[in-house]
Amino acid sequence: MQQTDNQSTQFTSEDVEIISKETLFQGFFKMVKYRFKHKLFEGGWSKEIEREMFERGHAAALLPYDPKTDQVVLIEQIRVGALEHAHPWQLEIVAGVIDPNETAENVVRREAKEEAGIEIERLVKMTSYYPSSGGCSEKLDVFVGEVDASTASGVHGLDYEGEDIRVQVVSREQAYQWVEDGRFENGASILALQWLQLNYQRIKSEWDK
Repeated sequence: MQQTDNQSTQFTSEDVEIISKETLFQGFFKMVKYRFKHKLFEGGWSKEIEREMFERGHAAALLPYDPKTDQVVLIEQIRVGALEHAHPWQLEIVAGVIDPNETAENVVRREAKEEAGIEIERLVKMTSYYPSSGGCSEKLDVFVGEVDASTASGVHGLDYEGEDIRVQVVSREQAYQWVEDGRFENGASILALQWLQLNYQRIKSEWDK
């Protein structure tokens, strides 16, 4: 039997055989059916596996942070995924889909203007992750961006996209308390605020230079 350890797997995309790929639905998003095999941890290959995958492209998210006032800028908007749940209006950080030939950094700067009416200065990348890799191809790049929180207020969004987005400015401590209280139901927002709670002193020190 092949020995395992605590390190990450050495498998790559070269260790997967895609047998077929079929588009089941093509609209604003796309649904694809894969048939594939893959190498096994204990050697050999798996049987043929069939999975449906939701294809929605890649995205980028931004937590706007004012290091001078120790405040963050949050947004609130209705979300279709939560329409039939308790809280259809979700408290979130800025985010948007990355279009072809566009960088993640450009996306978060554009979305900060569209969704919150703010300009971002310096950017620091926190991480990249798959929100739900068991059935969705989306990968999310997450940033913290320097902002003057005094410029953030009001309701924003693009009319032709049906957006109605309200801006909230709160202290970093209040925002993190909301994480602990379970007020946030958005993974990127929780991750970003936890990261800031751990790293805000370093970020403030770097941005004071």
